[in-house]
Amino acid sequence: MSLSEIISSYNEYLIMGLAGLSLLLLIFIIILSVKQGKLNKKYKKFMTGGTGENLEEQIIARFADIDQLKSDTKFLSEELTKVKENLQVTYQKVGVVKYDAFKEMGGKLSFVLALLDKNNSGILLNSVHSSREGCYTYLKEIIKGESFLELSEDEKKALNQALSSTNFME
Repeated sequence: MSLSEIISSYNEYLIMGLAGLSLLLLIFIIILSVKQGKLNKKYKKFMTGGTGENLEEQIIARFADIDQLKSDTKFLSEELTKVKENLQVTYQKVGVVKYDAFKEMGGKLSFVLALLDKNNSGILLNSVHSSREGCYTYLKEIIKGESFLELSEDEKKALNQALSSTNFME
């Protein structure tokens, strides 16, 4: 049998195989066309309002904005740390007691002012008012809630007010 006789006997099978392959390729082309259409819609939606060059500029601008935000956040974090450190030594707790230094005078013109920091260290300021002689002011140092000098009852009240104060920042 010659080659031409073999080919002619299998012609029917060959044509059916090629037709099946063509049908399979046609199905693949349809699937790819549908996917290409969906991709084109997404691309058009993505590119709305600008060109590719404009889009690149927008992306670069956004990255610059992000870098600036990182820098600003770092700066603000450092500043906040400094503020917190400063708050540790500022007077945050206050106690005030007004009293009559001399019972016969009246008016409660004398006072004790207690100013304490977060660690309960600070000062007691005692201002004693005497109408004839003027006003005398005394200052006592407070370390960790205690004084090395003896305190009067009014000074103890002012100190206790300041110690029990809770309106300070943690």
